[in-house]
Amino acid sequence: MKIDGNEKEKRALAAYYAGDKETYRKLQDEFVEEVRQAIANRENICPCKVACKYHGRCQECVAMHRAHRDHLPKCFHSMVNEHITAMAALTEYSCITEAQE
Repeated sequence: MKIDGNEKEKRALAAYYAGDKETYRKLQDEFVEEVRQAIANRENICPCKVACKYHGRCQECVAMHRAHRDHLPKCFHSMVNEHITAMAALTEYSCITEAQE
């Protein structure tokens, strides 16, 4: 199952922003059910390349990272980097070039 960039969840979010709460909830419920089925079928939905002790045990992994608050789980890095890149673009990436000087 593809979690990152999941098309159904993207459609759910688009419905949410459009004010269509019914479609949003329906699509999100379907997505969550697919995730539950993938977990029940022991599918590996963890995108991390290094299999740590908590590989595939997302609730435990995220809870640990929330608890120690030192860094994000590896599976969040690409999403956060995409958002940071978009924000940096607003100032023509000046925060990146100034940091390198």
